[in-house]
Amino acid sequence: MKISCSGLGFEEGKIKYADERLEALKEKFNPKKYSPFYFEIIKEKFDKSDIIALAEENILDLLILDIDKCERRILNSEDEFEKKLMEKALKNLEEEAPLCDVDFNEDEKELLRAVSMLSIKPVILFIENPTETELIQKALKKSKQMFFYTAGPSEVHAWFIKKGATILECAAKIHSDLARGFVKGDVVAFGDFMESHNFNDARSKGLVKLVDRDYIVSDGDVIEIRSGI
Repeated sequence: MKISCSGLGFEEGKIKYADERLEALKEKFNPKKYSPFYFEIIKEKFDKSDIIALAEENILDLLILDIDKCERRILNSEDEFEKKLMEKALKNLEEEAPLCDVDFNEDEKELLRAVSMLSIKPVILFIENPTETELIQKALKKSKQMFFYTAGPSEVHAWFIKKGATILECAAKIHSDLARGFVKGDVVAFGDFMESHNFNDARSKGLVKLVDRDYIVSDGDVIEIRSGI
């Protein structure tokens, strides 16, 4: 995930997510392979980022770009729905409200993304320079993302996905073949998994759920996929 920063004291580059759960799984299994998650900081390239982080005093650096786009589309669009949406967006932008914080319906959000409004992306503001951890935690909360895990002696891996994802979407995140051949998923809460020796032990204790493809995974869940491929 790329985080574009403006007015904050970060250098461009990757930041390893300080994931206490992943570290605990690593210590538990001493795996052959260990795969943490990295965020990437970029400077002011708002169009290239997934999340935008700003010093509050720099908010207009972002919003002025959307204001200009709104004004041009109001002048040039022949679509009444688009004109009204741009007028609504412009009013909020002029009040210094990022579009991600405005109440739009799904059709409106889809159009705002289609015309590349920048502040429809998750925007987080800071009065003072945050630490790396503060930046990442706010980014996770604002973007409604979470982590699930796969863990064992061969590999411990943190996987990044949107909140509300199904077990099938998680399988696809791991590998497209797992999703294509999906049969069932085994899911155990992180805390329960840490109190068990491994998946088999957790199963024997009745802590593992055997779930179908539409099961909603929770933040921190440890999963295994049963695939026919």
